[in-house]
Parts: sequence; C-alpha cells; structure tokens
Amino acid sequence: MFIDEVNLKLIAGKGGDGCTSFLREKYVPLGGPDGGNGGRGGNIIFKADKGLRTLIDLRYKKILKADSGQMGRGRNQTGSSAEDTIVMVPVGTTIKDTNTNLIICDLVEDAQECIVAKGGRGGKGNAAFMTNKNKAPYTSELGEPGEERNILCELKLLADVGLVGFPSVGKSSLISVISAAKPKIADYHFTTLVPNLGVVKSGDYSFVVADLPGLIEGSSKGVGLGDKFLKHASRCKIVCHVLDMAQVDNRDVIEDYKIIRNEIKEFDETLYNKKEIVVANKMDLEVSKENLKRFKNEFPNIEVIEVSAATKMGVKELIFKLSEILKTIPDEEIYKNNEFEDYVLYEFKHEKPYKITRIGNNKWLVSGEELEKLLKMTRFNSDESALRFARKLKSLGVDDELKELGAKEGDTVCILDQEFEYEERLY
Repeated sequence: MFIDEVNLKLIAGKGGDGCTSFLREKYVPLGGPDGGNGGRGGNIIFKADKGLRTLIDLRYKKILKADSGQMGRGRNQTGSSAEDTIVMVPVGTTIKDTNTNLIICDLVEDAQECIVAKGGRGGKGNAAFMTNKNKAPYTSELGEPGEERNILCELKLLADVGLVGFPSVGKSSLISVISAAKPKIADYHFTTLVPNLGVVKSGDYSFVVADLPGLIEGSSKGVGLGDKFLKHASRCKIVCHVLDMAQVDNRDVIEDYKIIRNEIKEFDETLYNKKEIVVANKMDLEVSKENLKRFKNEFPNIEVIEVSAATKMGVKELIFKLSEILKTIPDEEIYKNNEFEDYVLYEFKHEKPYKITRIGNNKWLVSGEELEKLLKMTRFNSDESALRFARKLKSLGVDDELKELGAKEGDTVCILDQEFEYEERLY
C-alpha cells in the first residue's frame, strides 16, 4: 500500500531526575552532598532510507514516545542517558510542524537525519547546588520534559522527470518501455492509482522517471485526488506532458493541454515554470498525424517529441532528449528559506519569557514556555527548592509586574495546574 502522508504526535524523552544525597561513610568526616545529575532523555530522530518507498510503517502509529533518562544516584553518579528513537522514512520525506506550519527538515539524501523532537536534559543533583554559603543543599531538580510536537510527514518522490497528463494517455505504457518499471496497464481510467518510479539509462547516464496518476480538470483543488498526485511532481526537474494524439476518448488534445497546464499553474507556480516537454503519444495511428498538425498550429513555440509506446517508435529519441536537458539543469531546493524553522535565542532582558493575564477578580494566570519548564523541574516537597523557584520568579520580574497590574496580598497566581498565593515579600 502506498502511503505518502502521516500525522504523528512526538514526545521526546524526559530527562532523569537529579538526586538528593549526602555522603555518610566511616572515616570520611563532613562527606557533604553527593547527589548526581540525571541522564538526558532520548531524542526522536528521523532518518532517510533509500530502501523505503512508502510511509506505511508509520500509518498506525499515532504517538511516538522516546525513553526517559535515568535518575542520578549518590556518590555523584550521573544517570544514564536514554537511547535515541530513530524513525526510518523514505528519501524525499518532508517533516512539517502542524502547529506553526513550518518545515522542520527535508530529507533528500540517503542516511540524512534530523532531530525532530529533542529530549530533556537531566535534572541537577544537590551536589551541583553546593556553594560557599550553602555547604549542604537539600535541593535538586526534576528532569526537563522532552519536547512535544505535532508533525506531518509528507513524501514527495525524488524523480528527475514527471509524466503528467489525462488518464489513459499512455503514461504507464511509456514508462514501461523506457525503463524496467512494470506498472499495471489497462484500458480503463485511473488504472494507475499510485506513482510508479522507473530508472532510465542513456549510455553511462541514468535518471529517474515518475509515472503520476492521471489528472483531470479541478485536480489542483483536490478533484480526483489530483493535488495529492501533483505534489510528487514538485521535485522533478522536467515536466513531461503526455498527450493522446489519437483522441481515443473523443477528447481534444488542445483542450487537454490547456486544462492540465492550468491545473499545474493553480497548484504551484514554481512547478508551472519548470522545463516542459510535450510527448505526442500513439503516433503509430494515422489520425494522430492530423491532430498533431492542429496542435503545432495552436502552439508553434512548444517542442513536441513524437512517440508510440505500443511500437516503441521515437522512444530512443525521447530518452536522449531528456538526458541532454537534465545534464544542464542544476539541483534546486523546492522550499524557500522562510518556510523552514528558524531558531533564535532570546535573552530574558530583551524579551520577557512569560505573559500575565487576569482571569478573575483575584486570580492571575502566568504562562510562558521557560516558566512552565522551570515549574515542572522544581521539587515542591522541598522548602529549599520552593524558595529557589520563588526567587527565580522574582528575578524574572514576575512579582514586580503582578504588583504593577494590581495584584494584592492573598490573590491566586496560576501556573499550569499549580496555584500559588501572592505575597509582597523580599527573598
């Protein structure tokens, strides 16, 4: 089964918790804190594999979760980091964040890989908090939560030439005679339901041709799943437009050409502007010659190559022409830089890592990724850890902003599912 789109939720591994421990050993006076740090949580890595042709292995996996790191131990032992979870996908797979609609990575080479969801760092043990003023800290951190993401995996076949056209114009027959591909060939519409790939050799040079399922009017808007098929032509360097010059189904080749070109333009302007070759198929029939003459009169500036997939007439000329053009077309990226994620580091003094919203007469909601992460990593069963959390809020300016907004003693401050009582005090 050919699957080219899969939605997944990724949950990277949580970091291991830090350890609160003190060295108690005979003949070792004043042993002090020796709690180790937790191990790193597992990343979720996507890796391209040229041996895969479909995303079917991911079809029934709604959630992918990586392992958590091991917690730290006494004697300053750091917990083990979790193994990364590696997800194999076909070459040509694009990973997109569905929340931001930005592309995380585009895997176009064999063995290329990308960390799509990062594992959380391990929490610090109490040994890491020892200072000259605090020789015996009782505080340690919980592990950092792993990154969570909703993604779309989209496969766009890597092919040099894409065969497009109406159903039953002979695309499958053509790819079967120019390559070793064995697509299903029959005399009814939409015999080809999934793209077929074939490797074509021209002397020492070889290239890949994709036979795309038939397009019809409205394909760019999803009619007949045309938008699903057109996306596989996005990576092609040449659009090979196959026309049925015999007009077997009583269609007009001139109208066919205009309709398909318009659908390509509606779908993607970049694809529309790519190098195009028109292949006049079924030229072994007498009626095709008259129709070809009309077509050339209508479009005098379009290069047309005459072939017959049934008799293999003109096939060698077509292969030679395609190889000569491909040698002159450089590789290009199908995505623009502004479509990819851009990582920017913001310092707290330049941009606040939180937002305060009033949600009631005496209730306030404080939100922000950094603040929420700090909350999740704090052990509130330790007075020292809770005090450290409060100091951090004050240093970030949360207390001062709450006061400016009108917060009073006894008001409730919510962060995620935790509620705190607001007090004006010095830490």
